[in-house]
Amino acid sequence: MSPDPKHLLYAWLLIINLYLFAVMGTDKSRARRHARRVPERTLFALCLLGGGLGGVLGIWTFRHKTRHLKFVLGFPLILAAWCVLLWLLMFNKI
Repeated sequence: MSPDPKHLLYAWLLIINLYLFAVMGTDKSRARRHARRVPERTLFALCLLGGGLGGVLGIWTFRHKTRHLKFVLGFPLILAAWCVLLWLLMFNKI
């Protein structure tokens, strides 16, 4: 018996969102200590891979990247696109 692809997707989304949330917290901590930072490209890649909710919650929770419009608008827009995709999957529209 093979796992349902939708369940694998949901598991992936849980993992990637928790991971991006943690990365946002780590990057904020590094910023405060003037240590080596996580590249913005990496943050956006994780968001595009499904971590939008973790990214948005990371922005709000850690007050991180709030001055960067590309994050404040970009992460929620990517999250919205994922929500539409998931809605379409849930109701078998695709």
